[in-house]
Amino acid sequence: MSLPSATTLPALLREAAERTPDAEALVVGPTRWTYAQLSRRADLAAEVLAGLGVGADDTVALLAPNIAEWVPLAVGAQILGARVDAFNTWVKAYDLDHLLASSAASVLVLVDRVRSSDLLGELESLLPELSTGLGWRSERFPDLRHVVVLGDRVPAGARSWAELVAAAEPAPRVPTARAEAPAFVLYTSGSTSHPKAVPLRHRDLVLNGFHIGERMGVTAADRIWFGSPLFWSFGCANALVNAMSHGACFVLQEEFTPAGAAALMAAEAVTVAYLLPSMVDALVGSVAIEVAAVDSLRTGATIGRPEEVRRAVEDLGISGMCNVYGATETYGNCCVTDHRTPVDVRVTTQGRPLPGVEVRVVDEAGQVLPAGEPGELQVRGRVTPGYLGDDAATAAAFTPDGWYRTGDRMLVDADGAVSFVSRTTDMIKTSGINVSPAEVESFLAGHPDVVEVTVLGSPHPSREQVVVAFVVAREPGLTAAGLIDWSRARVAGYKVPWVAAVVDELPRTGTGKLARRTLQQAAAELVAARLEGGA
Repeated sequence: MSLPSATTLPALLREAAERTPDAEALVVGPTRWTYAQLSRRADLAAEVLAGLGVGADDTVALLAPNIAEWVPLAVGAQILGARVDAFNTWVKAYDLDHLLASSAASVLVLVDRVRSSDLLGELESLLPELSTGLGWRSERFPDLRHVVVLGDRVPAGARSWAELVAAAEPAPRVPTARAEAPAFVLYTSGSTSHPKAVPLRHRDLVLNGFHIGERMGVTAADRIWFGSPLFWSFGCANALVNAMSHGACFVLQEEFTPAGAAALMAAEAVTVAYLLPSMVDALVGSVAIEVAAVDSLRTGATIGRPEEVRRAVEDLGISGMCNVYGATETYGNCCVTDHRTPVDVRVTTQGRPLPGVEVRVVDEAGQVLPAGEPGELQVRGRVTPGYLGDDAATAAAFTPDGWYRTGDRMLVDADGAVSFVSRTTDMIKTSGINVSPAEVESFLAGHPDVVEVTVLGSPHPSREQVVVAFVVAREPGLTAAGLIDWSRARVAGYKVPWVAAVVDELPRTGTGKLARRTLQQAAAELVAARLEGGA
């Protein structure tokens, strides 16, 4: 396909609606909207938000799962020139306090609850003014003017989205969004105590999303399944923009379950799937036959170790599955394998940089390394301009000449494709030998009873560090001792976990990333316990 002429998300949606008005654009549960209907729905959302005083440079905070209104509401705010701060739906009052203060949102639109999580209750504990009626002002959040609820329970001081929409008429207006302005601000965890605010600009979202789709072979005839949260960059900055920039249909699953995903893929004749490693494991473990039977499914995007990507290709039958690399700061993905390259290349590399993106590998002194030499990967071109309100974090994450420090140890081959080695801070040095956690993880994942694994180094009084493994078992019979014995018989001794633990699940942050600090503490405790036992 040709590159879209649109440079903002509202213009991109309107362009697709004018080109193929009757093509399906969004399928979520019982909702089925064509591009013309989705565009009108975005115009309607813009009218509602304009009535609440939203204008250029305002911030609309959106706290909702994968529901139909997420997309037109976000685009509607952007039509008015506002940015959308996407909050994750696992927040508690502590998290929401920081997000509302950091975003300086003038309007918060939220669902009343997500399954067992009472989001409105968490907000009310911070904003007791909601019980007093309309016209309140909050000392705690002075920028916040309105709370709008997507749901049935609407406090006296909030407004009902359904009622506001019912009273409004869509009136197409010239979008005031600017190409260089933030479309979304996403929040990513890191080394700081609070999530960092990552602004992603309209033009870069459009271009990056389009080029991702080109690597995946997406066309207007495709139907893209997505079951991860839209508030992650994998969703709103990647899959959604991929679909809109190609005029494809976006098939959204509100809550991922393996059986539900397989059924939805089959019912909607899905052709493209966005899968996380945990999703691949879940699908392979329970509904591999059903997914592989979806004859239409041909390509997609995932990330993970070679055996995880290969499972998506071979066990799920997604022959054109693409391996990807990126971060929120790089618009979701900055490197993507081409769906037409051989499988062995797609499972072992994360592909070449997308057009408009540069990568380089540097050593600890910041010197650029030649092809094939591992070092820290740095990215320039289509990256966030910096963290909002956090100059120190921005300075730490970027070099003076504008390269984003990924914190990942990688190498670039002679063809320009990148390959993940490990996190730069994750490399384990045990008795003078470097051990890659990724390599040990890949090995342990080959155990028939291991569903998920993570490996890290922990300090040891005489060995510098030792290898520690945490695994989630497929069957209850797996023990830490059994896993170590199995490893010792199959891999070099220095790669065998010195201590291991079988856990029910790996700890994760509110944004779904591994909680490495929690794991480091648990690893230190395991090492201490073994040392106390005389090891």
